[in-house]
Amino acid sequence: MSDCIFCKIAAGEIPSNKVYEDDKIIAIHDLNPMAPVHVLFIPKEHYCCANAINEENCDIVGHIFSKIPKVAKELGLENGYRIVNNCGEDGGQTVMHIHFHLLGGKKLKVDMA
Repeated sequence: MSDCIFCKIAAGEIPSNKVYEDDKIIAIHDLNPMAPVHVLFIPKEHYCCANAINEENCDIVGHIFSKIPKVAKELGLENGYRIVNNCGEDGGQTVMHIHFHLLGGKKLKVDMA
């Protein structure tokens, strides 16, 4: 998608602070971190949100989740971490390209608003 910031980051058109990259995904440090460690896992192919995931493309979610423990370990998250996906405006999604937040580096609150 030509106007999607995450598509542009994945294509290398916009610089980012990469943590991990392969042929399917990119993981970058969030520019507005909500925890000491805040990394975004972004598929290179554009999917608007979790609602766009189906039986034909769900392997991308498995691929992302297979890479999260490796990156978490490299970033020193031995005591645990949180993975978050926001779906749609009411779910708090601000960039309409599916992505997963890896949060850690401190004890995270468990109460949800």
